[in-house]
Amino acid sequence: MIDLPLASSSWDARELAALQRVIESARFSMGSEVAAFEKMFADHVGSKYCVMVNSGSSANLLAVAALSYRSDDALKPGDEVIVPAVSWSTTYYPLHQYGLKLKFVDIDRQTLNLDLERLESAISDRTRLVTAVNLLGNPVDYGRLQKVIAGRGIAILEDNCESLGAMLNGKQAGTFGDIGTFSSFFSHHISTMEGGWAVTDDEELFHLMLSLRAHGWTRDLPKQNRVCVKSDDPFAESFRFVLPGYNLRPLEMSGALGQEQLRKVPEIIKMRRANGVVFQELFADIPGVGIQKETGASSWFGFAFVLDPERFTRQQVLATLAANGVESRPIVAGNFARNPVIAFFDYEVHGNLESADLINDHGFFVGNHHYDISSQLHQLARLFRAIAA
Repeated sequence: MIDLPLASSSWDARELAALQRVIESARFSMGSEVAAFEKMFADHVGSKYCVMVNSGSSANLLAVAALSYRSDDALKPGDEVIVPAVSWSTTYYPLHQYGLKLKFVDIDRQTLNLDLERLESAISDRTRLVTAVNLLGNPVDYGRLQKVIAGRGIAILEDNCESLGAMLNGKQAGTFGDIGTFSSFFSHHISTMEGGWAVTDDEELFHLMLSLRAHGWTRDLPKQNRVCVKSDDPFAESFRFVLPGYNLRPLEMSGALGQEQLRKVPEIIKMRRANGVVFQELFADIPGVGIQKETGASSWFGFAFVLDPERFTRQQVLATLAANGVESRPIVAGNFARNPVIAFFDYEVHGNLESADLINDHGFFVGNHHYDISSQLHQLARLFRAIAA
């Protein structure tokens, strides 16, 4: 048995102590622990502002909402958003929920991220936003993307929920867009049970997210803010609502856990990258097996495989892997434009989605971890060669 699960816990006594600290405080709703994590994370990635929420999906919702309520260049119903054909469902849902038109663009079958040549040809005079998704730890080539959209009044929402710790030209993934979103679900690089957050350098977007996160009220805004005129009366401001917001607040436990997990991030990313080096060396030359091409420094959320259907049957491969203790999943949600839910969307498909279809029909990924899995990867490579033979 190879014993390669999709995900594993990186918690130890420090996380348990953090939970106990919150229990003993008797303060469970959002408070000082969350605020401490937000400051710690903003410092870690070099962003001015961080707003923690209850999931990465909520972070995407909060980001789209903030971009829709800002004073200048706000997104409006009917505006066009370019999205990659391969991503998770809640990359797309907030865009639909705010009345935006989604334009699906194919992915690059090597990097698994947006095909930037196709993106350039997809831009129209209605395009107002690009949702750039860093897939499975691999950053988009933001230098090239920013050149493509320069001077066109197009914002970038960077969905970095799978790619904490990825780097491009010395800059942290998640910090290239107007807003970047992150997730700390169990299977991601760090875990706070459930959790997510958004980062930005834009003060107005930050203030909008502070209000939208908690009911659209003014209570969490500083006296001098970019959303409203706020009085000096805390009673009046306690239940004053200025935006149609949500309750996306995280628990104090998530904030406390996030602080402990963040202290481990350098070692977690170091080990995942070391496993990534082994993975690339072992699978680069197995006939009929395609692997993800690294852009910048991936943080290797997982290891993707795209099989040549002339050489492999995915069903056979997955059955063999499962029999040998290797868990697998589709590459995110495959070609999302093939999901029935898009019948509710206002959308179009730019050109064809042949690479997304290939990923959908012949791709899958296996887990990476914060510990050394080189032995399992060697066994997995031998298994692939045996199947190929």
